Amino acid sequence: MSEPPRYGEGPASYNAAGQQEGLRKLVDSFYDYMDTLPEAADIRAMHPKDLTVSRDKLALFLCGWTGGPKLFPQKYPTTPIPVFHSQFKIGVPERDAWLLCMRKALADQPYAEDFRQYMIEQLFVPAERSRVASEERRKGSLE
Repeated sequence: MSEPPRYGEGPASYNAAGQQEGLRKLVDSFYDYMDTLPEAADIRAMHPKDLTVSRDKLALFLCGWTGGPKLFPQKYPTTPIPVFHSQFKIGVPERDAWLLCMRKALADQPYAEDFRQYMIEQLFVPAERSRVASEERRKGSLE
């Protein structure tokens, strides 16, 4: 009996997420929470009124990020996530609100519990890097 693939190796995470269709469902749920949770009002205000492109960008990014096809750079110019997000005022509350929306969206999906936990731990990394980049940009503009 072979050992199941480990999340983060090859397409294991992409497959566990339900591939592109599953990731789009995750992203739709994520943005639905961002639209409705009072804790997410500040991060929602950082997005355009129409979330169609935001939903597409996040879904395509997550495809490659989870080990699936690298669809994002085929459609959108690539800028490192922290650099792009440094234009926004992102502190600990904004980072945590983003993660709250993602945690709730992950809970809505038919994912294994260990995969949900893996995803939120991994998603903390770019969320925290975006917070740090935002704070560094603000410090630089004050000096």
